[in-house]
Amino acid sequence: MAVRIRMKKLGRKHRPFYRVCVMDARSPRNGKTIEELGHYDPMVADKAERVKLNMERVDYWLSVGAQPSDKVGTLIKKVKTNKFGSASAPPPMQAPKPLPEPEAEAPASEEASAEEAPAEETAEASEE
Repeated sequence: MAVRIRMKKLGRKHRPFYRVCVMDARSPRNGKTIEELGHYDPMVADKAERVKLNMERVDYWLSVGAQPSDKVGTLIKKVKTNKFGSASAPPPMQAPKPLPEPEAEAPASEEASAEEAPAEETAEASEE
């Protein structure tokens, strides 16, 4: 049996919450688990508080051949090295840029092109 350490999605729309579980690789995402090792809450502001793992059990499952998923592997590495980074503050709000005002020359150029069109028609008529 292929055993994976992966996340099981819980929560509601726009408010995800994940449990880090040991599961059979063939089971569905929210299927039956063998053991739950911790949780991951991406909505927590403090990055160090987002992940809670039982590292003794994680080490046991890795020693018996369980393969972590990509995301869980990253979380395990961050917990072991205690390097979570820091959440940066959002950029300050800025006022919207004003719309450019239309130039007064635009209608004049339309009038000029309208004056040229009849002149071309009269030139064509005189050639015939």
